[in-house]
Amino acid sequence: MSITYVIIVSYNAMPWLYKCLESIDFSRYEVVVVDNCSSDGTVAHVHKNYPAVKLFKENQNLGFGQANNKGISYALNQGADHVFLLNQDAYLVGDALEQLVGFQKQNPEFGILSAIHTNAEETRLDRNFSNYVRFEANPAFYSDHVLGRQLQDVYEVPFVNAAGWLLSKTCLMIVGGFDPIFFHYGEDDNYCQRVSYHGFKIGVLPNTFMVHDREERPKPQIELYSDAYFKIQDRSFKKKYGNLNDYDKSRILNHRKKIKRQLLKARIRQNQKSIKGLKKCLRLIDCIIPEIEQSVEKNKVQQPNYLSV
Repeated sequence: MSITYVIIVSYNAMPWLYKCLESIDFSRYEVVVVDNCSSDGTVAHVHKNYPAVKLFKENQNLGFGQANNKGISYALNQGADHVFLLNQDAYLVGDALEQLVGFQKQNPEFGILSAIHTNAEETRLDRNFSNYVRFEANPAFYSDHVLGRQLQDVYEVPFVNAAGWLLSKTCLMIVGGFDPIFFHYGEDDNYCQRVSYHGFKIGVLPNTFMVHDREERPKPQIELYSDAYFKIQDRSFKKKYGNLNDYDKSRILNHRKKIKRQLLKARIRQNQKSIKGLKKCLRLIDCIIPEIEQSVEKNKVQQPNYLSV
C-alpha cells in the first residue's frame, strides 16, 4: 500500500476549513495542516475537532510555498509516496484523490496530477482553471467534452495551479519543493517550469473533480508604481526570467535597457511620477538578477531542493 499525505496551508481559514477537512477521507490519508499564524481561531478549531491532524503552528506567515515545503518535508520523512497539496478554500469531490493516486502509481511520468476545478456551486469550471486547459494548452480537452468524444485518461497541460496537486515522491526528490524567491503567487508557475525541465509531465484527470471556492472575492485595483504594483512586478520578473526551459540572462538585461529608455523619455517630459517609478523598477531588476541566477543554477540540479529530507 502506498502512503499519501494531504498538506493544507492555512491562514485565517475558518470560512472554508470545515468543508475542506470534511472532504478528506481520514481513514485513508494522513493530513498535515501548516498554519501561517492565523488570528481567527483556525488553530484552535483544528486542534479541538481534528486530533488526527498533524498541526504545525507557525509564529509568522511563511508564505504559501515555504509552509507547503514544511508539510512536504514532514510527509516525506514519514514515508509518504505521494503528497497532495490542497488549498484551504478547496474541497475534494467523491473519490477524486483515490483516482489521482491510482493513476500516478500506474503512470509515474506524471509528476503533478490535478482534478478538474469547479466553482463553489459546482455549476461551471473555475474561471482560472478554464484558462489552464484552453486550446493552446491542450487542443483536445474542450473539444472532447463538447463534441461528446471518448475522454482521454489524462490531459497533459503545461500548468495547473497548486490548489489541488498530487505530487509523487520521485518528482519531489528530483525537482524539490517550492523556491523561496516566491512568497505567495508565482511559486506554482515556477514549479511547473521545473517539473517540465526535469522531464516530468503535468496532467488533469477528466473524471475527477474538486471545488475551488474563490469566485466572489473582489480583485483589488493596483495603482501604477504602488507597493502592490512592484510586488506583482517582482514575481512576474522571477517567473518569466527564471524559467529553466528558456533561461537566458540577456532577456532580463534587455528588459532593463527598455526601462532605461522609458526613463530617458520620462525625464525629457519631466514626468516626476514616471521618473520615480521607473528608477524603482530598475532597482528592483538589479536586486532580483542575482536571485534569479542563483535560483536557476540550484534548480537545474536533480535533488530535493528546499526540502528537509
